[in-house]
Amino acid sequence: MGIWGYILSMGAYLILLLFIIDMMRKHYKFAHWFWVGSLFTFPLWFYTGGVDGWFRWFKTMSMLVPIILLGLVRIANAEDKSGKGWSFIRKNWALWFFYGILCLNILEATIKDLQSGNYWNALTGFLLIVTAPYAPKYWRLSKDKHSDLIAHTTIAWNFLYTTWNLAFVYGEAKQYFASSIIILAAAELYPIFKKRPELYITARVYTLSTHLLIRALLPALFPAVMNSITWMNADVLKYWGIINAILIIPYVFWFTWQLDTGKAEQSFKRIKKVAANVSNQVSENA
Repeated sequence: MGIWGYILSMGAYLILLLFIIDMMRKHYKFAHWFWVGSLFTFPLWFYTGGVDGWFRWFKTMSMLVPIILLGLVRIANAEDKSGKGWSFIRKNWALWFFYGILCLNILEATIKDLQSGNYWNALTGFLLIVTAPYAPKYWRLSKDKHSDLIAHTTIAWNFLYTTWNLAFVYGEAKQYFASSIIILAAAELYPIFKKRPELYITARVYTLSTHLLIRALLPALFPAVMNSITWMNADVLKYWGIINAILIIPYVFWFTWQLDTGKAEQSFKRIKKVAANVSNQVSENA
């Protein structure tokens, strides 16, 4: 495949994913029922062979099932649903659940890295779990009409997650590396375009779920239009993992320092100190 083939296929996929994120955000009911319907396509996965091995099955199901619950939680929050069942899913346990799913998805890849001998990248994955801002303090559902899942990850954490995940895919599924660049790029770019950094996890949820569903139904698509198997280099993989580990270690200390000094409330949520002081003065005078 020539350079223009990659540019066109990867560019088209990026535009598609950005559109999907925006549509899923703005139309929470459609998003919910779309993912409910997607789960019923699982008999086709056996036919296509798009989901093979424990990791691929676990990864796919651990995204599609939680995203269906996310749809229900968004509906309950946006429409202020009442009743025993609706009230139950509006409690903080749901935020803990989504936080747990994020950590579980990182853990899945970390175990796979360990199995493949990519130990430095596995260390990075473990430390990403340690430094993921926890629920419910840094997670919530927005009060606007979109009922977005808000997670206050830092710019540094997002970057470290991206480079860690790319290194993982580079070693685990090299033919899908080019398409993985795009799903991670879309998750990074969407919050920037919207000037809403707290939407990174939401964007990542919808890009990854879309990607896994396409792979399950059309496993030959990405290798056909953007095959990156020839990009593999064992030395690159080794040193990439080492670099990721070197980068995340100082971040662990910074993360701990923010929590210990009480600065995390501002730094994780990107609240300017002046604005925070004004808010505190208003509270004290009220």
